[in-house]
Amino acid sequence: MKQEVREMLFYDYYEQWIRVYKEGAIRDVTMAKYMMTLKWIKELAKDLRLVDVDRINYQRILNDYAKEHERQTTMDFHHHLKGAILDAVDEGYIKRDPTRKAIIKGKTPRPKKHKFLNQFELHSLLNNLNLGSKISWEWFILLVAKTGIRFSEALALTPADFDFTRQVLNINKTWDYKAKGGFMPTKNLSSVRKIQMDWQTVIQFSELVRHLNSEEPIFVKSGQKIYNSTINDLLERKCRQSNIPTISIHGLRHTHASILLYAGVSIASVARRLGHASMTTTQKTYLHIIQELENQDIDLVMRSLSRLA
Repeated sequence: MKQEVREMLFYDYYEQWIRVYKEGAIRDVTMAKYMMTLKWIKELAKDLRLVDVDRINYQRILNDYAKEHERQTTMDFHHHLKGAILDAVDEGYIKRDPTRKAIIKGKTPRPKKHKFLNQFELHSLLNNLNLGSKISWEWFILLVAKTGIRFSEALALTPADFDFTRQVLNINKTWDYKAKGGFMPTKNLSSVRKIQMDWQTVIQFSELVRHLNSEEPIFVKSGQKIYNSTINDLLERKCRQSNIPTISIHGLRHTHASILLYAGVSIASVARRLGHASMTTTQKTYLHIIQELENQDIDLVMRSLSRLA
């Protein structure tokens, strides 16, 4: 039996490993990444047997993959393969760990988009939105900027999620836009939350959703397939028209958080508003802003102490 496994094609073994150890144990979006890795292995090493996976052959696979991908993507590809390969080593199908000292290469990363806008830039963007009397993707952009909610959370919003009396937006589900559509649970338990809205947003959305089905998504029409690239393209055009840096929809979430932090809102409050599982996530994500604010605090402390003399 062991010899039969050793003689298997590498991609057959990898597919079997995914089915046994990953299927049903990981989220669909993560499973899709493993299946994409399988697809690449079939292309890059279609004749490679499991028993022949050594350091040289493995490095060749990584090198070939890196020709078409950035270094971080190649690193992810390596990690997806490494789990299966280490299990094959443990079972004696491969004599030595071929992933040891693997060199990760990759194409030069494309210029990254700005992660967030400053308050003036956001103001310019929002002023340039064409906000009509009916729900549109431009209203979607406004709401994400005003609340900092995730893309999938915004897609899942129904009129019933708005508590206009208390000025609260209830986040309790997401929309499965990457697969078949439909409601899904939130990213984690901390993502189930209530977000306070400003009075202007309350007035605007109370009119927009007044005649809509209370249980149906306000932004997604029945049977409609949603692509985040579509909304990102719209946002990019609006950024260009406003003569501000181009950001993504997720960048609006970063913008929301950064403006709150600069305004003096505590890290704990920002973490709760964003639905982060812990403040550590918030601190890591916005470390540069926190450090800048700490430097301002030091100046304030020094000025306060100097007045005591």
